[in-house]
Amino acid sequence: MSNRIHTTADVSPAARLGDGCRVWHWAQIRERAQVGSNCVIGKDVYIDVDVVVGNDCKIQNFATLYRGVTIGDRVFVGPHACFTNDVYPRAVSPDWKIVPTKVEDGASIGANATILCGLTVRRFAMVAAGAVVTKDVPAQALVAGVPAKVIGWVCECGRPLDGKMRCAHDGRAFPELRPKRTAGSRSRK
Repeated sequence: MSNRIHTTADVSPAARLGDGCRVWHWAQIRERAQVGSNCVIGKDVYIDVDVVVGNDCKIQNFATLYRGVTIGDRVFVGPHACFTNDVYPRAVSPDWKIVPTKVEDGASIGANATILCGLTVRRFAMVAAGAVVTKDVPAQALVAGVPAKVIGWVCECGRPLDGKMRCAHDGRAFPELRPKRTAGSRSRK
């Protein structure tokens, strides 16, 4: 299966794209970036030098993935989502170092979300639109707000889990996600 790359897209000859990718208007994919198979790269997306994107990903319009970002398989990145890569941003910084950020398989990043560098968004987690992620996101957690906090849990299908950690859509249960009681915590009736 061949790739479809819009004529206005700027894909470096030193970038690697897997089979079946679609790259839309004015997207830029830089040197040594790696994009897996069957990915959709939306309009005006920026994928920086050495960024890695897994297979079957959808990167929506105007998303920016800066150097140091690694995206797993089947990840959704919403429009205008932004990944940072500098803990102490300055226009000129002679000792600047890349700070790696990772999004694991199946996770979703909502529109206009900002992911600070040095973090991991775990498998099947969901970052709400407009969230600012300042800490690692646990597997299957739903985080929202500024700064983002865990407000619930989601199934691998993306739907919310109920209080018994069960998905009403497909019936799957995830008891291992149930928050652990700690000494001094009270049960609610």
